[in-house]
Amino acid sequence: MHIAGATVLLTGVTGGIGGQLAAELSARGADLILTGRRREALDPLAERFGARTVLADLGDPDDVLRLASEAAGTQILVANAALPSSGDVLDYTPEQIDRAIAVNLRAPAVLARLLAGDMVAARRGHICFVGSLSGLAATKSSSMYTATKFGLRGFALSFRQDLHATGVGVSIVQPGFVRDLGMFAKTGSPTPGGVRTVSPERVVKGVVRSIERNVAEINVAPAELKFLTRIASQFPGFAERVQRRVGAEETMEVIVEAQRSSR
Repeated sequence: MHIAGATVLLTGVTGGIGGQLAAELSARGADLILTGRRREALDPLAERFGARTVLADLGDPDDVLRLASEAAGTQILVANAALPSSGDVLDYTPEQIDRAIAVNLRAPAVLARLLAGDMVAARRGHICFVGSLSGLAATKSSSMYTATKFGLRGFALSFRQDLHATGVGVSIVQPGFVRDLGMFAKTGSPTPGGVRTVSPERVVKGVVRSIERNVAEINVAPAELKFLTRIASQFPGFAERVQRRVGAEETMEVIVEAQRSSR
């Protein structure tokens, strides 16, 4: 799929790596549609990239339907928006659980479903989900985030098979710890066991590569974290013990406290 000249809907543009994704896609000649909840954050980006904007709350089912309608004709969907959703589930209200699932899993799935029809009819398009290595391995104090990212990975890889031979590709890009931008970077917390981080630029490159080459899954992380994540996905009990030894619980406590402070 060529990005130049394509209409691209990018969600989550006002947080994390969204701005860098918008910059790279614009530089590659995309016709951008940007969406977010805050007009004051969207307008400067629209002016900078010559993009169209749609104000929408992805936790609101009606807004998701309206966004899909206003973004009709999208040829590339980059579903990047997500809530951090860290913390003990016992501290969550049912409404907060619903919102985490709505933003992180339901909204990208519904947008993909509603926008894919035109792509299939044209036999041209791509859907890229931005997930997380949390979609492969569980960690303490991340039950809701992990659940949505496990679900997003499963949906992406199955939907890819559904669309095989239609001319429409589906990918999932899963970063590990990202420095400089995003919730982890804002905490200032060290990584568990001194695991290396990756730059936002590497994540952006992963998204571009997934679109242009129709790669099923790209994990953006140092080699050792990729290896440990695969081990954790196969041997969760063993992974629990390792995470405790390398200080993963302390890292998550810092992230949870930062999330509480930002609410």
